[in-house]
Amino acid sequence: MTNVASSMIGFMAGSLAFLAAGSAARAACPIQLAVYGETQSGAEIDFTPTGTSATITNTFRMILDNNTVLDGIAMWTEGSAGRPHGSLMYKCPTGDVTGEELAACTVWEGVIYSADDKGGVGLLPAEGADAPKSLIFPDLGPSLEMSAAYGPAGFSKVPWDVFALKGCQE
Repeated sequence: MTNVASSMIGFMAGSLAFLAAGSAARAACPIQLAVYGETQSGAEIDFTPTGTSATITNTFRMILDNNTVLDGIAMWTEGSAGRPHGSLMYKCPTGDVTGEELAACTVWEGVIYSADDKGGVGLLPAEGADAPKSLIFPDLGPSLEMSAAYGPAGFSKVPWDVFALKGCQE
């Protein structure tokens, strides 16, 4: 074998090892840095670290077309059948808000499910866990279509319920 061929094989092996290491790094994205996308509408979900909240386990934004942004949170319910109860809000007032004001700006509520690449269904993990391959927001589209965020002053492309992992924020 010539030196050129030997060098080429070494270069290719090194390149493959580098690519494999990069794939492994992407596979271990923590949920608080995950980015998800929905293919029909182009909607995206960006998770952000929650901070020191005692009740909120996940914080995220859903970005729809026409730069419409919905603020999202998940809080685990109490008890033996605890679930990540998610809420998406549109233009909520800030500061000390009443339950009535919060209800008026909430455009979707429900359990947030996850799915792995084999079709196994679970629940949205809390911060620190690896990001699942997909997230499922049951009845998201119909809820958003009936909201104040939909229409001429908001978004026009209604997302489906399933969002796939697109990447990890740095």
